[in-house]
Amino acid sequence: MEFKPYFFLNKQEKSGVFFLLLIIVVLQLVFFYMKSTSRNGKGNFAVDGQTQAQIHSLKKLAVQESPPVLYPFNPNYISDYKGYTLGMSSAEISRLHAYREKDLYVNTPNEFQKVTQVSDSLLHQLAPYFKFPDWIKIESKVNPTSQKETPGITSGMKAETVPLKDLNSVTAEELKSIYGIGDKLSQRIVKFRNRLGGFLVNEQLNDVYGLEPEVVERTLLRFQVLEKPVIEKININTASVKKLSELVYIEKSVAYKIVDYRIANGGIDSFEELLKVENFPIEKIDRIKLYLAF
Repeated sequence: MEFKPYFFLNKQEKSGVFFLLLIIVVLQLVFFYMKSTSRNGKGNFAVDGQTQAQIHSLKKLAVQESPPVLYPFNPNYISDYKGYTLGMSSAEISRLHAYREKDLYVNTPNEFQKVTQVSDSLLHQLAPYFKFPDWIKIESKVNPTSQKETPGITSGMKAETVPLKDLNSVTAEELKSIYGIGDKLSQRIVKFRNRLGGFLVNEQLNDVYGLEPEVVERTLLRFQVLEKPVIEKININTASVKKLSELVYIEKSVAYKIVDYRIANGGIDSFEELLKVENFPIEKIDRIKLYLAF
């Protein structure tokens, strides 16, 4: 019985099969190479320093060109970042902070301008949103000429006018005495304080999720940071991703990028350099500075 050569290939067919197998092998090698480089981080998209600087400047420009939505606020508690977004210069913000460090308060728009030296146009823009404590309004009604005749009375008012308690020791129950703070928010404030290891500055109260600006201002009339906790600052050039991400203000993905940037550039020398890190929370730099060291 003679078998027909059904399973035999001619020379052309053999060449076709060979090239098909060769293509499959090459595609497999390319696939495994791309997979390995992506794991090692070599396949990630990267930009040079000049492009990164342009990206940073565009972010900064976007903040400048997008005017903030203003809500009533107490100008005594303007942070560096808020002052920047409101259009104040660094010098104007510094004058306000220096005044507040003396435990003095501005209580009228005119006093605010006198202390900060902002322009008339900026004062005209901001003054409608200034919200001073109710006891200031009562004082003005009792002696309406006092602010003009004897400005030292208002400018010299101390925090003792309203009894203050330490924000770092206040209980959740005490916090509920503030209008606008209930069970959930009071517990959330205490939990956030514990995560921080204690508030270092009053402005950190604004970082509690769900706490409205006007509620923050009411709270700071009763509770402020009187005793700062002792914290161990994190060395930005030696800390691990895990250590960096323990800081409330830095997400783990950003912590990875900080470490990658640090390795690529041989270290980080200034806080300004941190702003070059992709997705770094620029708006929180004033808070983050409190916890980092070089």
